[in-house]
Amino acid sequence: MAFIEIEDVDLVYRNSFGHEVSDGTLALSGTNLTMEKGEFIALVGPSGCGKSTLLKVVSGLIRANKGKVTVAGETVTDPLKIVGMAFQNASLLPWRSTRENVLLPLEIVEPHRQRFRAEKAHYEDLADKLLETVGLEGFGDRAPWQLSGGMQQRAQLCRALVHEPDLLLLDEPFGALDAFTREELWDVLQALYTDRKCTVMLVTHDLREAVYLADTVYVMSARPGRVILDKKIDMPRPRKLEDLYSRDIADLIQELRHHINVARTDE
Repeated sequence: MAFIEIEDVDLVYRNSFGHEVSDGTLALSGTNLTMEKGEFIALVGPSGCGKSTLLKVVSGLIRANKGKVTVAGETVTDPLKIVGMAFQNASLLPWRSTRENVLLPLEIVEPHRQRFRAEKAHYEDLADKLLETVGLEGFGDRAPWQLSGGMQQRAQLCRALVHEPDLLLLDEPFGALDAFTREELWDVLQALYTDRKCTVMLVTHDLREAVYLADTVYVMSARPGRVILDKKIDMPRPRKLEDLYSRDIADLIQELRHHINVARTDE
């Protein structure tokens, strides 16, 4: 059995009172996707096509109106405990130090929560080692406002991974960064993935980012979103930025861009 199975999922937007909107607009319709354990995939497509919504459905933060989502052999009906998440905005708590922000999931997620106080020194050491892995050695006591945007995203990745989740969901985590910082963090994420080997779903608008990081890139249609194409990325790991400039990879990126443009005109 696949680690993640998304079968014929529909999701209808609801208003703030929990009722379906009057026009019955679908965010997702007939969406299907299958992932193996340890796989890294990227979701790309036109703006508003439901990429982020699909992540929330997989995580259990939103329940689909129709269809079935299975993760690790269990039907998703509630928020999953085996998930780490990172977003475009790092959302570090300003009143906590960088280390304390990284430790936050361990204070919430079982079985770590019940033993956090007794083993706090061990967990702090774990957080510091993770920060060192992403190039933030010595920054654990800094406040978030003392970190650059790229450093905050590194800390957010540590927070998402500190409880060793089986599934990492990334929603445009580098989208607000400059091009050089973004490319630098691609290599940070690649190294973390190689070390941790968790299953990763990445939402991105950057086709180079998708191809550089993922094993498979899935293209979604315009709303209502569904998967219209999947492309395997035949690039050995560890990958290097110069790999993106080979003729085959450049052609693949152009092919993905073509399918997204077609999906956009079909809105």
